[in-house]
Amino acid sequence: MLLSTAYFPPVSYFALLARAEGAVYIDAGSHYVKQSWRNRCRILTAAGPADLNVPVVHGDDLFHTPVGEVRVDYSTPWLPKTQRAIATAYEGSPFFLYYRDALWELLERRPETLFALNLSLIRFFCAKIGIAPVLEPLPDFVPAGEWPQDYREALHPKRPDSAGVELRPYWQVFRDRFGFVPGLSVMDLLFNEGPESLCFLK
Repeated sequence: MLLSTAYFPPVSYFALLARAEGAVYIDAGSHYVKQSWRNRCRILTAAGPADLNVPVVHGDDLFHTPVGEVRVDYSTPWLPKTQRAIATAYEGSPFFLYYRDALWELLERRPETLFALNLSLIRFFCAKIGIAPVLEPLPDFVPAGEWPQDYREALHPKRPDSAGVELRPYWQVFRDRFGFVPGLSVMDLLFNEGPESLCFLK
């Protein structure tokens, strides 16, 4: 299976990981693409779904740079703003406080590259959910159509998921306002369902 790197990936990303057989390769060789899950995630706030973004360093040739080499821009205070946004959205969820300190510690390590940040988050959520896929960074560029189970373009914030994953609704903090909202970051599932998260992925 081949997946794009993703920042606080959507629940469907982890459904693929939970069902994977064999190694899962995370693409580090493709060019960086903006407005994708590579540097954004979606959470549910009191005002509705909202996106959180990671700023990246814009060099002369960012969009021809392999995503594995793209660096996170820590010159702006996006990290504390992100932490505040997550805390405000999920302080009313059953399990946020249980996972918060370990998650904040991970973020405060400030990995240099977007790929390293994303991979650390993916591994964090895999461990907390209780899945153990073999994750392998793939540094070489792989053209579309040349890899079995290539899901790099199946999950995208601007399009409906096309990975063929069906997920049943789970409890959400603001369900009384918005009903069930699909397509959110895996943190929405974990903070709301905790140890039961795996049941919603398989």
